[in-house]
Amino acid sequence: MAFTRIKAHILCSVSPLNLFCDLNVVLLPTGSPNPVHLGDVTYPVTGPVIGVIGGGQLARMMAPAATNLGLNLQILAEAPTVGAVAAVRTAPVGDYKDLDTLREFARGKDVITFDHEHVPTEFLRTLMAEGVNVQPHPEALQYAQDKLLMRAAVERLGLPNPRWAQVSTLDELLAFGDEIGWPVVLKTPRGGYDGKGVLVLDSPEEARERSAAWFAQLPSRTDFSVLLAEEKVPFTRELSALVARRESGEVRPWPVVETIQVNSICDEVIAPAQDLDPEVAEAAASAAVTIASELGVTGVMAVEMFEVPDSPAGFYINELAMRPHNTGHWTQDGSVTSQFEQHLRAVLDLPLGDTSVLEGVAVMKNYLGGENEDIFGVYPLALSAEPRAKIHFYGKETRPGRKIGHVNISGTVAELEALRHSAANAASILRDGRPL
Repeated sequence: MAFTRIKAHILCSVSPLNLFCDLNVVLLPTGSPNPVHLGDVTYPVTGPVIGVIGGGQLARMMAPAATNLGLNLQILAEAPTVGAVAAVRTAPVGDYKDLDTLREFARGKDVITFDHEHVPTEFLRTLMAEGVNVQPHPEALQYAQDKLLMRAAVERLGLPNPRWAQVSTLDELLAFGDEIGWPVVLKTPRGGYDGKGVLVLDSPEEARERSAAWFAQLPSRTDFSVLLAEEKVPFTRELSALVARRESGEVRPWPVVETIQVNSICDEVIAPAQDLDPEVAEAAASAAVTIASELGVTGVMAVEMFEVPDSPAGFYINELAMRPHNTGHWTQDGSVTSQFEQHLRAVLDLPLGDTSVLEGVAVMKNYLGGENEDIFGVYPLALSAEPRAKIHFYGKETRPGRKIGHVNISGTVAELEALRHSAANAASILRDGRPL
């Protein structure tokens, strides 16, 4: 049985020269089904304790789902100012790249999960060897951490994969481009997101000019020693297949959605993707289920894809994320079960919830930092202008270009363009202080 340290009393008295305090600390079992009575203190019913490494908006949005289920969500925060700190009672600040910090945070937790994929894999393996319940396991998480491992796994599973190669020199990149045809995409295997760590190279000349510095840095890097080169597929739009799996094997996908990117950042999501060939939609969801099952994923996973109508499967797999994902934020207000509740269920190995869309279609619109610096000051305008919209704010300081929140709205398919306009209008008010 796991235990959580609880501070019961701090009784202090003051003399002219000294401050005397009596600290009474008790140990309570987690998941206690009834109130616990110790002396004159009654402790409330306690649920399983979930530790989340990382204090960003994903951890913040797990908190309401945890509260609804009576779970005790605790966060290892990067700083006292990160968004999740305001949403939970317990949020120690620590470095997730320090093993002793991770050990201390893991003590007393029923399960450890993640807000991001950047925790060193070797540390997670150490924690598991010491008896910590880490979900997803590092053996699965590594495929979201390392794009080269991911590409090899997708190929091994026989799923739609663009042509790719591991390259360690400019000459190898040029040879790859000459073989498959230009343009090509060059990626760092670790750490890239929202367009970071990605170069689209249209010609050998551009490859020499723009990628030389990347190759020059490889000998001195400690996080990776080679790069990933991929063909640039002629996609018509981007898709995302969101799925959840619990450790005992149950898997539930959500409908495949369309994602619209602006400057390499997710700007809008339409769920489900409209006018998507039903066979392609089924195959894309099936691919996500296969990856989750074959790699032993637990929790929520997003499989980002390119729709390529003339390809054999109609799509290619782009990247994986093993955690709740921006392309799944629509589920908070548009699905029977949100991705955040589902993630908590999955990592605790509880039965998974229904993933149906509540109405005909759901729209999610991100908003970045813009001209408006007072988000709460424009709430009256945004809420009155778009009363059907659900506003989510991440509690971040507003900076230009920084992802600080999103807007959800649902309705009938016939309303889709009006719904998109409403979400965009609310986002414009929040971002710049004025409607479209």
